[in-house]
Amino acid sequence: MARTPSVMLPLGTKAPDFNLPDTVSGKNISLKNFEGKKGLLVMFICEHCPFVKHVKTELANIGKDYISQDLGIVAISSNDVENYPDDSPENLKLMAEKEGFNFPICYDETQEIAKIYQAACTPDYYLFDSEFKLVYRGQLDDSRPSLDIPVTGKDLRDAIESLLTGKPISEEQKPSLGCNIKWKKGNEPTYYG
Repeated sequence: MARTPSVMLPLGTKAPDFNLPDTVSGKNISLKNFEGKKGLLVMFICEHCPFVKHVKTELANIGKDYISQDLGIVAISSNDVENYPDDSPENLKLMAEKEGFNFPICYDETQEIAKIYQAACTPDYYLFDSEFKLVYRGQLDDSRPSLDIPVTGKDLRDAIESLLTGKPISEEQKPSLGCNIKWKKGNEPTYYG
C-alpha cells in the first residue's frame, strides 16, 4: 500500500462539474443535485483501501450528522476495477448499504473526474461553499490505521461546522493520507507521483 498525500488543490478553486452514476440508486449525480446547499463535501474513496476501511464508520456518521443541515455530500470511487475488483460498482453499493451511507457513492469509470479534482489518494476530501468554491481540502483527522489515535473526524468536522455557521475556515490544512488512486495503466495524471 503506497502512502500517498493529497495534492492540496488551491483554496478558492471552483468545483469541477461531473455526471456520474450513483452505484446505489443508479441515478446520475452532478453538481446540479447540490445547487442551493450551504456547501458540498466531495470525497474520493473506495472499498478495498485500509485507510478508507479505517474511517468508513465516521464517514457514515458525518452523513447522518450533516445531510439534514443543508450540506450536500457525495463520494466518488475512481479506482481501476479490472485490477482492483473489490472497488467495483457492485461492491461500492454493498459497502454503502452495509455502512448506512445516506449519500451517493458514484463510480468514475474513466478516471477523468479524479484527474480534474487532482485526487491522489483514498480518502481525499474536498469541501466547497454554496458557490462551489473550495474552502477545505485535507485530512479527516490525525488518525491512521497504524496509529493508536481514535477516529473523530475533527479536522473535517471543524471545517464543516465553520462553513455551516458562517465562520472563517483556517487555511492551515493538513493533507489527507491514504492509498494512491489505482490508475489504469497509462492513465496516470501528470500531478501524480
